[in-house]
Amino acid sequence: MSNSRLTVDDIQGCWAIMPTPATADASDPAARDTVDLAETARVVDALIAAGIDGIITLGTLGECATLTWEEKHAFMATLAETARGRVPVFGGTTSLNTRETIRQTREARALGIDGVMLGPPMWCAPDVPTVVQFYRNVADACPDTAICVYANPEAFKFDFPRPFWAQVAEIPQVVSAKYLGIGALHIDLELTQRRIRFLPLDVDYYAAARIDPQFCTAFWTSGAVCGPAPALQLRDLVAKAAQGGDWEAPKALTNEIAATYRTLFPNGSFREFSSYNIGLEKARMNAAGWMNAGPCRPPYHLVPSAYLEGAVTSGRRWADLDRSLSSGRN
Repeated sequence: MSNSRLTVDDIQGCWAIMPTPATADASDPAARDTVDLAETARVVDALIAAGIDGIITLGTLGECATLTWEEKHAFMATLAETARGRVPVFGGTTSLNTRETIRQTREARALGIDGVMLGPPMWCAPDVPTVVQFYRNVADACPDTAICVYANPEAFKFDFPRPFWAQVAEIPQVVSAKYLGIGALHIDLELTQRRIRFLPLDVDYYAAARIDPQFCTAFWTSGAVCGPAPALQLRDLVAKAAQGGDWEAPKALTNEIAATYRTLFPNGSFREFSSYNIGLEKARMNAAGWMNAGPCRPPYHLVPSAYLEGAVTSGRRWADLDRSLSSGRN
């Protein structure tokens, strides 16, 4: 953990989205202590050894909504103890209300977590003043903690419109955002005066870097825990292209990464995917075999079998790409 608060300049490179590894009985409503802490430590060490630049946890596929506080506490403690300041680690402290989020954020920072990925409270559909005030309240109460805005409209019933970004950029603790799609990226960069590092998904990173190669220098990836080579090579190819101007190599790799996603989204629908996000992502990760994400915690452990088949195929395709890149395509 850094003693000083992270800034936008600290948010660089490839950020792995990590699930919360589950014990074999985690789908049982009576189960307790369902976090596989040994697998947690192993995966953190392996990600750092591979060259990942940062770790983000406890979002949707991290099962932030289905873990008990005791489980979240143990998980974040293991994250911090294992990372030992080698890369920044963001926990997730989204809750149903501002006071609970502040409590969890303070606890996370005390454990050694560098920052938090934070979405608006999960209950009522909020307006812009409500969400902006929420982030201001958390920032004021936790002044030494960096914040990554969890900008997922499906999860939070909020569209993260332009007035939101213009106002939240005034909060110094807000240094990054987990960002879906890049259709409005050029506008949001201007609105925030580049004070927030927008992190696109790996498959959108090449296009984001083409928009602003000097500022769009970081991205998020859940694929890294299916095998880190594709995401890390994408990071390096984009950096090389930003310096030399030849974008063909990162474009080609982006196309290969995109091919692994084709069966992940049921009927090609992100909305449908969002209804089963946790189960689909965990099935993808378990099929890839790089880590043991384990089963889902209830009530989100029920997923249509046809959808699971697509997720398994997606994970295997990523694993094939990872092996190909790791072996130098020999």
